[in-house]
Amino acid sequence: MFRKLLPTIWILLISFTAFAGEANYGLKISGFIKADHMLDSRQVAVAREGHFLFYPKPPLLDSRGADINSTANFNQLAVQTRIRGAVTAPDAFGAKMSGVIEGAFFGQTNTDINGLRLRHAFVKFGWTNTVLLFGQTWHPMFVTAVFPGTVSFNTGVPFQPFSRNPQARLEQNIGARGKMILAVLSQRDFTSPGGSAALRNAVIPNLHYQLQFTPGPHVFGAGIDYKVLRPALSKNGIKTDETVRGTSFIAYSKVKLGKVFLKLEGIAGENLYDMLMLGGYATRAGSGSGNTPTAYASIDNLSFWGEIYGGKKFSPGIFFGYTENRGAGTEVNQPVESLSRGCTIKDVWRVSPRMIFNSGNARFASELEITRAGYSETCDTQGRPSGKIENVTNVRLLFAAYLFF
Repeated sequence: MFRKLLPTIWILLISFTAFAGEANYGLKISGFIKADHMLDSRQVAVAREGHFLFYPKPPLLDSRGADINSTANFNQLAVQTRIRGAVTAPDAFGAKMSGVIEGAFFGQTNTDINGLRLRHAFVKFGWTNTVLLFGQTWHPMFVTAVFPGTVSFNTGVPFQPFSRNPQARLEQNIGARGKMILAVLSQRDFTSPGGSAALRNAVIPNLHYQLQFTPGPHVFGAGIDYKVLRPALSKNGIKTDETVRGTSFIAYSKVKLGKVFLKLEGIAGENLYDMLMLGGYATRAGSGSGNTPTAYASIDNLSFWGEIYGGKKFSPGIFFGYTENRGAGTEVNQPVESLSRGCTIKDVWRVSPRMIFNSGNARFASELEITRAGYSETCDTQGRPSGKIENVTNVRLLFAAYLFF
């Protein structure tokens, strides 16, 4: 249905742009076309036909002992292509008014790949020292001032939080170089296990507080994130109000060293499944028998990443990341993949050097992404991978061509 409306929407956008000046409105259209070509050395855990890579899949042995997942894979896609409309409007409530509408052709699921998907849609009220934002945009744990500049669309996942959320956000300046960020958020495309209902039914929104300072070209910041889920309303027809809570911490920096930039970020996280990171939650041991309510515990992770890059026309760089499964810290039943991402993964690391060549509005970029994951067959009583760990590695060679407009 939406695709049938695309020509009409496009005509309306052009008409709006043509008459924007007369109505004291403005609409600036921008975006890019991107074509990705990728080759993996083995089967990988991915989204959208391999475009969004998490980590290599575990060994899968056939009756002869051969690893079925040790099979290369090639693909090429243009679904990251996007269009953005930046809106300006007359002042209101004494504030400068602006907004953004942005979509891409990534789809909602694999069956919807190539479909138009809403990325950002928000309205912003800007006063001298205060900004109020309402709508859908990046979660504050995806720090727009400090995030990986990888060629790969995964943007450092699963080491880097990655989520866009409906939200109400306050940004308050602190002096000339600092600001406080306070946000209340729900979930939409990036959700906890079972969808957004678990957060909605807990009634308490996802809460986030962050401080950020920008002395000169540098950026420093830290934040705390709090989330409550209510996975089920009833069990065997009997109402239950059991919840699982998660508190996560983030710290980051971006430092300019001559002509080179260094970015560093660390996350100590609880229940960050919705951020496309390792973890989630598990059922507590001994709960849920008969009509006894099922209790839950967060599966936690520790993660850090960094990158070094520089240059404009020719911009080489290298990204590195590490994350590990920290378990629940209490006795739980065997975690399951539907509630916890990478529940049998001990840790993951990645190194990805890249080369980017810019000329005018065009770009060629190439990246060698080496990702290793350590898998176990079982977990201990606290949900941590235990026993023999088998490491598997994927090497992805990625080439991309861009045209910005």
